[in-house]
Amino acid sequence: MSTPAHKDLDTLIRGVSPVLEVPFHDDGELDPDGFTTVVDHVLAAGVNSLMFPGFASEFHKLDPEERELLTGLLIQQTRHRQDVAAIVSVPDHATRTAVRQALRAAELGADAVNLLPPHFLAPSRNAVSAHLREVLLAVDPLPVVVQYAPAQTGTALDAPTLHTLAAEHPNLRWVKVESAPPGRLIAALAAGPRPLPSLVGYAGLQLPDALRRGAVGVQPGCSFTELYVEIWEHWQRGDEAEALALHTRMLPYLSYWMQNVELVIAVEKEISVRRGWFASAHCRAPGYSLDKEELKMIDRFCAEFAPLITELAR
Repeated sequence: MSTPAHKDLDTLIRGVSPVLEVPFHDDGELDPDGFTTVVDHVLAAGVNSLMFPGFASEFHKLDPEERELLTGLLIQQTRHRQDVAAIVSVPDHATRTAVRQALRAAELGADAVNLLPPHFLAPSRNAVSAHLREVLLAVDPLPVVVQYAPAQTGTALDAPTLHTLAAEHPNLRWVKVESAPPGRLIAALAAGPRPLPSLVGYAGLQLPDALRRGAVGVQPGCSFTELYVEIWEHWQRGDEAEALALHTRMLPYLSYWMQNVELVIAVEKEISVRRGWFASAHCRAPGYSLDKEELKMIDRFCAEFAPLITELAR
């Protein structure tokens, strides 16, 4: 298996690396044209990597054919760009299926694989590690991000386990950390004999602390990517006060929305509709129904941040 050696993934998979949402029509049918529009607009915000499918993509509500179609569309838009990396996620529970899906992602042209550990019915830590090892070995040398999302999955991993996996499988290159709080694990991963860089998830609620402890980027949803890019650019310039000020303004919204994954998915789609990216904010059932006050909160968010968000500023 070949690795995308023409792309500098250490440079590309850092900073802001959004997880793509999936638009549906009002009747619940997939909207592929809306998806390609999302990819175009998110890339226009100045990011160098994208991930699909994640929780924000409603991966658990897509059938295999839909997943493959959208993966192909993403790679079609990124394959020939040396300034962009496509990270294809493999959230499948069965090890056999995860291996097959990871190999298929590589075949389609993914620049890296994001690997969500199995979690249904609480597999043991040894079983989880065995699953990760099999997928890492199958796609070697394709680079891999291991996603640690204990709040969503209940899976327990720690820095020694991840360092051991990385020592055995050099293609384990990053860890997406979504523990609460994430900072200690990020620092422990960065301090190992072979430091493992981290991307912080969970909408970047703890982004400043994560960056101070060594995180190399953030993987939020995609509907207001510009705000995260602004924070990242301030931080990179050494302007911590401006980065913190913007993050602090976002926190009242993020802390409410991140109480429930389906809630933040519904919110992000409403924002994208307001931006004109696609026509329907439909989320496949079961999902979260926004009430009048939550819709008003989205209105306030859009009004407050319009100067920084393309389309809303018009």
